[in-house]
Amino acid sequence: MNDRISIHPRICHGQACISGTRIPVHQIVRMFAHGDSIDTLLGAYSSITRDDIFACLDYAASLAEEQVIPLDDVMLTQ
Repeated sequence: MNDRISIHPRICHGQACISGTRIPVHQIVRMFAHGDSIDTLLGAYSSITRDDIFACLDYAASLAEEQVIPLDDVMLTQ
């Protein structure tokens, strides 16, 4: 999906991370959602870039746009 985000079963239990780090995408997205600024995130994690943060947000947005059909709805149509 994005060369800035990686998923490897032996790194952070297979969670999506910023490539070349052990910083999970969810950590960055959650901090941003709780009001931390991009500059605060860059100060907290000196090994990441602004583009890494944008990649995390893009990855989260991609997950949020997936269509999920509850099993109850599938069972009702059969």
